[in-house]
Amino acid sequence: MTMSAPLRRLIDLPGVNDLELKALMKPRYADEAYRSEFPDIDDCARAAFGLSVEEAEAIALPADWDGIDRLEGQDRIEAFEAEGWDVTSDRRKPLRMLDQFALPLALAMRGVAGELPFQPDDDTPEPWGAGMAAEAARFRKR
Repeated sequence: MTMSAPLRRLIDLPGVNDLELKALMKPRYADEAYRSEFPDIDDCARAAFGLSVEEAEAIALPADWDGIDRLEGQDRIEAFEAEGWDVTSDRRKPLRMLDQFALPLALAMRGVAGELPFQPDDDTPEPWGAGMAAEAARFRKR
């Protein structure tokens, strides 16, 4: 049995959780129309993905682009999860700032522009006894 890698969480990237809190207190943070009032959004995107939201919008999308950044609701959550990213809060609701970060994240994860933040390999040891059931089943077959 192979375990799939755990999803990377957008909210765990540096600065994203802070912006989520700001958007909770001031909903205009999450509104794309007011992005120019909040330069920390572009700063956070640049730090996380190597390009700002404005730079991401200026990039010509490939002809086969599926519009993952413009999907709505559960469709967008599932599309990002299929790519290995959790874009929800702890309550499994889409992040308030997802409209701001969806395009830079999509461009970076698909290798079109920008880059994904470094993630070290998971080197935590397997819990004691985790493979014992499989080992016992193999022993019984002998």
